[in-house]
Amino acid sequence: MMCGMKTLARMLLIGCLTLTQAPPAIANPNPDTQLLQQFATCAGRFSALMEHQWLTDGPASDQTAQQRAAMLSLVDAMLDPHDATRAMHWRITAKVAQAALLSRAHFALDAIAARQSDALLQGCRDLIGQS
Repeated sequence: MMCGMKTLARMLLIGCLTLTQAPPAIANPNPDTQLLQQFATCAGRFSALMEHQWLTDGPASDQTAQQRAAMLSLVDAMLDPHDATRAMHWRITAKVAQAALLSRAHFALDAIAARQSDALLQGCRDLIGQS
């Protein structure tokens, strides 16, 4: 069965929004692992923003690169070698989801995607004390 472009776009957005949500809570989660996941996720989000800015607003990418570097420093400080694969997975998953939101916001002029993207990035900026 074929579906229209509008339906396909909605499915993509819903999938991206789902990917940007935190995973379900685990029983007795390790606070260090949760913090590492937050830092790795934000590093991925900043990577997506930086690459998006290379296309749309080159000078802004310099500040984002600094934010990304700060987040990667936090990841490195907390990284246990046993968690390296999971941390990279969190980074890549967040980067792909954030890139999709940024593309929808910019190219499709999707206000909901723009607000979601801004909120997620602001949460990351808050982690490193930048508003």
